[in-house]
Amino acid sequence: MKTQTITQKIILASSSIYRKELLQRLQIPFETMHPQIDEAPLPDEAPEQTAVRLAEEKARAVAKSYPHALIIGSDQVAILGNARLGKPLNHSNATEQLRLMRGQEVVFYTALCLLNSTTDRLQMQVIPYHVKFRQLSDQQIENYLLKERPYHCAGSAKSEGLGIALIERMVGDDPNALIGLPLIALVDMLAHEGVMLI
Repeated sequence: MKTQTITQKIILASSSIYRKELLQRLQIPFETMHPQIDEAPLPDEAPEQTAVRLAEEKARAVAKSYPHALIIGSDQVAILGNARLGKPLNHSNATEQLRLMRGQEVVFYTALCLLNSTTDRLQMQVIPYHVKFRQLSDQQIENYLLKERPYHCAGSAKSEGLGIALIERMVGDDPNALIGLPLIALVDMLAHEGVMLI
């Protein structure tokens, strides 16, 4: 059986190298575009709502440049208790985050949106991932940060790298969601738009 030709462009509305690497696993042609939106949460907005809103906003921002494409938007919010954990951006913030997280469970909510900008059909899903961190010493945290420098990752840890050594347990439906792009859900969404990968 011959694989079908993809008639619409597929655009990843993201500048994240991690999301780009994940999407490459599906072996389909795609382009990327930085959506350039304000990613600040709204007052009293639940974490899942923030992730959903931003995933859709990213896709819609890119749709202005690609009116006949399938556009993938994704956003992730990490929560420890009632506190949001953003990207630390530097060593000091990452140290503080990991100290707060040791021995605790963090929930990562990853929202995925597929927008057909031709028909305005929007598919949306939120995939939660529960991560329990080990009881880490200050020295272990320092050793990890010096080796991996995960300053652009929410929660200051890359589970696909050495960050796995910080983790005691992970529970969720798709490990790719934790990295930033839920591929299992995306395969289903693409199929609903007639894009069959195999």
